[in-house]
Amino acid sequence: MGYHKVHPATRTFQALRIAINDELIQIEETLKLLPALLNDDGRVGIISFHSLEDRLVKKFFKEQAEAGYEAVLKIKTKKPLSGTELDKFNPRARSGKLRVASKIKTNRKEI
Repeated sequence: MGYHKVHPATRTFQALRIAINDELIQIEETLKLLPALLNDDGRVGIISFHSLEDRLVKKFFKEQAEAGYEAVLKIKTKKPLSGTELDKFNPRARSGKLRVASKIKTNRKEI
């Protein structure tokens, strides 16, 4: 299997799809909900397929990890696992990047 060039229209149609589906806004809204959706020690894995998505996920995970005592999530993957490492025989997975984080245990007792 060799390298295959990407069709010139791919980026144009990708940009149209992102804009029409409000994909970046949906990702931002979902990321804000993650801490509330996860149980203590719960893990979340997010696969992004282009740099705009990956940048949002990376930034959110980093902000959470660097929040000190306020931190809710801990990053489990220092570097994302890429699609070329995960699935060598699936060309559609080549651009995928997997990032994983877990929810930090809270020691608060609910009254």
